[in-house]
Parts: sequence; C-alpha cells; structure tokens
Amino acid sequence: MKAKRPTPDTNREPCPDCGRETRHAVRVEIRTENPASANAAFSREPYRVAVCAVCDAESIQRMNDA
Repeated sequence: MKAKRPTPDTNREPCPDCGRETRHAVRVEIRTENPASANAAFSREPYRVAVCAVCDAESIQRMNDA
C-alpha cells in the first residue's frame, strides 16, 4: 500500500500569533549555540523552524531537548 503524501492544506499547526491553525513552512537548521566559545564547532544542534504563511511569525524549537 502506497503511503499518502500530505498536501500543504492538510499540514496545519497552531500559530501563537494568529491564534488559529494555519499553514506553516517548516525547515530544519543546524545552529551553533554558543559561537563565542572555544568549542563552537562542537556546539551545533538541529532546530525546527516554522514560519506561519499568514502572519510570518517564526517559531523555533530545539530538536534534541532531553
């Protein structure tokens, strides 16, 4: 059985700024958490970045939170 691919209209999530469910552009970025430290090359972590298609509000969440 072939898996269904979600369409952009079904990929909605709540936007804290709009106060409703809207479409979001979502990407994963690798960010340096402390660029001024001596170990900056080793302090990179993945972050999920979602941008609301209605109000352009950006929400960022660290993906490796334990």
